[in-house]
Amino acid sequence: METALLRSFSSIIPESPISLTHFLAATVLIIVVLCFTFRSKSTYLIDFTCYLPPESLRIAKESYIEHIEMSKLYDKETYSFQVKVLERSGIGEESCVPIALHELPPHSSLHAARKETEMVLFSVVNDLLSKNKINPKSIDILVSNCSLFCPTPSITSMVINKFGFRSNIKSVNLSGMGCSAGILSISLAKDLLKVHQNSLALVLSMEAVTPNGYMGTKKSMLLPNLLFRMGGAAILLSSRKRDKRIAKYKLQHIVRTHIGSDDEAYQSVFQQLDEAGHVGVSLSRALIPVATKALRTNISKLGPLVLPYSEQLRYVWSIIHKKVLLLPSQKKIYAPNFNSALQHFCIHAGGRAVIDGIVDSLRLDKEDGEASRMTLHRFGNTSSSSIWYELCYLEAKGRMNKGNQVWQIAFGSGFKCNSAIWKCISDIDPTERNAWSDRTYLYPIDEVPK
Repeated sequence: METALLRSFSSIIPESPISLTHFLAATVLIIVVLCFTFRSKSTYLIDFTCYLPPESLRIAKESYIEHIEMSKLYDKETYSFQVKVLERSGIGEESCVPIALHELPPHSSLHAARKETEMVLFSVVNDLLSKNKINPKSIDILVSNCSLFCPTPSITSMVINKFGFRSNIKSVNLSGMGCSAGILSISLAKDLLKVHQNSLALVLSMEAVTPNGYMGTKKSMLLPNLLFRMGGAAILLSSRKRDKRIAKYKLQHIVRTHIGSDDEAYQSVFQQLDEAGHVGVSLSRALIPVATKALRTNISKLGPLVLPYSEQLRYVWSIIHKKVLLLPSQKKIYAPNFNSALQHFCIHAGGRAVIDGIVDSLRLDKEDGEASRMTLHRFGNTSSSSIWYELCYLEAKGRMNKGNQVWQIAFGSGFKCNSAIWKCISDIDPTERNAWSDRTYLYPIDEVPK
């Protein structure tokens, strides 16, 4: 039988040594191509955790106003301005600030900033890994983002040291990227997972509030003091095909937009010194128009990826009517209905004006902005992690169903607008404990008048 097989094989492969070499090389090439073709290129979100601060760190509006008054830093006009912003901010009575900012005067030292960072990130990483029974040494990629606090050693090094990650872990620490850095970190992790197949990636998003309190009196630089609160999130991603069965979501699209070549956009969120030499971040009056412009550019790239052809045709036809045919009956360009393709929206909780502006621009229903408004109310502006608190809210309320798609929209200094589209690929259990579990029954709440 062996002789017969050899004869059959010999009849297929030519006797020439060169031809045999070519045949083997071609066979290896075909196998390699097939491996690259059929290997998983998907990015799965296995699970994520949001930080829930202890109740002792809550700061009610009255307490915040009392701190402002007792600091004796502000004249009557500046004091009234801050009280007015707080009352209309959309932030409720349960948002939290680090212990250092409960002191008078605020104690914003390097040590205090490091303690806040450790408190937030060590908590969410421990919760995420223990909940999913993940050995820290199985993490292949670590990406963190914190815009204004960039210590040495880095934040990723803090986490590696605490949890004992492997020495060959691929770690990246992002800073200065603003509130949109959460999606930037996901984008970077996705690209690394494509290069390093069959890997696990841990993404950490937060902003340290402790070192960034502004001690001056310039109104545009006081706004971050009034809006930002402590928070953070840990997200576990995988490119392993076997993890699809346990993953919550699959990443569909990421679209990144940067309009920093425009001076007005570049300076709309800007860290600088005021006239008295105090460091702070200035939010310009052009911020909302700039954000709208960035969103419009982002949507022009995202729309063709997610919208049904019927919506795309209506949009194109309205442009032809208005700009080519110059018909007076076409007053406005048609705004595509994103509800026709997406079921949920997580809009960065940068402030009430930001949320309302995006909801109006996209012509969404009031309910589509609920997760963002409630996150702002309970947790304040937690910067890059706010979109994860919003997704957490949707899960806790039992609204995320298998097959649903959710759009995360984030804005950040530079100026950037970034979008991520996730598809739910599992049955989400609303009773699973998360950062909203203890307050789900209280929300949504009626907001205070504008």
